[in-house]
Amino acid sequence: DLISALAAEPPRVDAKAVRRRFLLVTLTGVPAAFVAMFLLLGPRPDLVAALALPMFWVKLAFPVAIGISAWWMLLRLGSPGGRPGATLAGVGLPVAAMWLLALAVLVAVPAGERMPLVMGATWRNCPGNIAMLALPVGVLAFAALRGLAPTRLVPAGAAAGLFAGAVGATAYSIHCPELEAPFLAVWYLLGMLVPAAIGALLGPRLLGWWGA
Repeated sequence: DLISALAAEPPRVDAKAVRRRFLLVTLTGVPAAFVAMFLLLGPRPDLVAALALPMFWVKLAFPVAIGISAWWMLLRLGSPGGRPGATLAGVGLPVAAMWLLALAVLVAVPAGERMPLVMGATWRNCPGNIAMLALPVGVLAFAALRGLAPTRLVPAGAAAGLFAGAVGATAYSIHCPELEAPFLAVWYLLGMLVPAAIGALLGPRLLGWWGA
């Protein structure tokens, strides 16, 4: 009888429900990350002057590009059987571009100057601060996924963590004084990968919807 009733009047599925859910995550989580940055770290003192530097915008565009691709990846993986598809290339392209830029910078300087360009002055704090600022978005993204039906739990958790990490890195870039491509290619990327790795570990534990 239940099967007959469902077949007679199949429920309508809102095709835009998943997108709306992650738009809500974005509209609430991104401001939360920036508020946390302003309250806990504060913007860099020379922010106005930094806005005139091309490399400041390159630094900002790096996590933004990764975050946009990770957002679309979340949409795909939030549905049963969803695969990352072309969004993997969307994540890989800005990473490859930053690595190439970093390599060009390192090749152009004497060997003795290369390590300082990679390490900068804030390498000890950078990944941890990015992961800290990623926390609000990560919690919201996992809550959104739990209300959906992901079946690839490790990739879904990793995508949620990567999106959160990209938002955290974007917010942190307003505080961070570093502008060198080798630093960004290593420490900003690590800061985004830490939440992604945590998300991949937590995905099977928190996102399963079919029971133990």
